[in-house]
Amino acid sequence: MRILLIEDDLEMARFLCKALGESGHKIEHAGDGSVGLQYGLVNEYDVLIVDRMLPSMDGLTIIEELRSKEVMSPVLIISALDKVDERVKGLRSGGDDYLTKPFAFSELLARIEVLMRRRVGGVEDADLRVGDLILERLSHKVSREGRSIQLVPREYRLLEYLMRHKDQVVTRTMLLENVWDYHFDPGTNVIDVHMSRLRAKIDKGYDQSLLQTIRGAGYMISDGV
Repeated sequence: MRILLIEDDLEMARFLCKALGESGHKIEHAGDGSVGLQYGLVNEYDVLIVDRMLPSMDGLTIIEELRSKEVMSPVLIISALDKVDERVKGLRSGGDDYLTKPFAFSELLARIEVLMRRRVGGVEDADLRVGDLILERLSHKVSREGRSIQLVPREYRLLEYLMRHKDQVVTRTMLLENVWDYHFDPGTNVIDVHMSRLRAKIDKGYDQSLLQTIRGAGYMISDGV
């Protein structure tokens, strides 16, 4: 899941980026309201987490601007302002949920899952499938032929990206930018190592191999149907 965090408290931002990343999500952070608005306008996110009080542009203005430009990604407002009228303002500005600080990370994660469930119309619609391989995006569970597959966060992000692009060739550059957040080639075999580990987990012991290496082009996941 791709999440934009707009938060000027750097200590909180570092914590949330680390915790959400460890939970398998891809996080982008903006510490300024105007910058966050630009990110939200030019990129596509599954969920936005927006602080109520921000430098240069407050969170409610950001949300109103996004909605006016028909950016309809779910928005979770986080704020130290806990009065009822403040929560009402947040929801009326176009926010989908409002969480007051301080909060438990587990609650934040649950709120994000609920927003995604509303967006896709239910857990079942959120699943990604390639043949008998199933990735449940809300619960982060992966299984094949009903057998659970345990993935570390980076492997999960790699598999999710491949499954989102089922039957399409995914280049190394695409993987570096969207799974590793690199906008340059580090000149290492990091992709090959992770791809080898992922292939061993999802293909080893099964009659059909789903993960393919396309020589000179990249990788593709397909059930061949």
